[in-house]
Amino acid sequence: MKKVLSLVLVLVLCLGAFVGCGGGEKANSDMVTVTVGATASPHAEILEALKDTLAAEGVDLVIKEYTDYIIPNTATESGEIDANYFQHTPYLTDFNAENGTHLVSVADVHYEPMGIYAGKSSDLSNVAEGSVIVVPNDTTNEARALQLLAAQGLFTLPENAGLEVTPKDIVDNPLNLKFLEVEAAAVARSLADADFGVINGNYALEAGLTADQGLAFEASDSAGAQTFANILVVKEGNENNEAIQKLVAALTSEECRAFIESTYGGMVLPVF
Repeated sequence: MKKVLSLVLVLVLCLGAFVGCGGGEKANSDMVTVTVGATASPHAEILEALKDTLAAEGVDLVIKEYTDYIIPNTATESGEIDANYFQHTPYLTDFNAENGTHLVSVADVHYEPMGIYAGKSSDLSNVAEGSVIVVPNDTTNEARALQLLAAQGLFTLPENAGLEVTPKDIVDNPLNLKFLEVEAAAVARSLADADFGVINGNYALEAGLTADQGLAFEASDSAGAQTFANILVVKEGNENNEAIQKLVAALTSEECRAFIESTYGGMVLPVF
């Protein structure tokens, strides 16, 4: 009996040592998890490239991918995720105003030139009368698309047209162009139903489109280039969170710059 008890005691002590050893090996016990919502390309790809760097800084970066521009913001507002990375400041401003959310930018990261892509037609110098052009239906991206199209001489917008201009504001439309307004994420999928489409850079990348397929892009001095940097967003009050600041540092690092410049062929440009 004593031998049995001794054996049990030895087994208990060994198990305790094993468990204790496991706890001691918790090299990641001080890791802080930060969950960031992002659209797949380029945002989630950029974040993925920084995971090891952030891990070395004690941040376990979890990336949650979304396919729209709405849920990442509502999830950040509710606290379901810690931050998001997919949008620009004018869109965020409109979203806060329309939805009563309290989201703020903590970093400008990159800019994606909006481009015109071929649907049923491919010649911007010979656009047929009555052609259909698919554009994003949210306020700022639609205005941005219209400004790019007007820059090609297809129609005339009011002088000093801002970021709230819509097709109803067109002053002169000699070709009687029609506009198919869809969610930004759906523009690329709608090209087959239109002659041309104006697509946000991230959605063009997701659709497998390349820079050489673009018929025209926003100029470097356009309103788009000056205004639409993609940003890292958190709920107000979380701006100075230590882990968030480490994420900001990684997203505005030379490592991040090098990744963007070597990966996207000019369709994504760092702004820091």
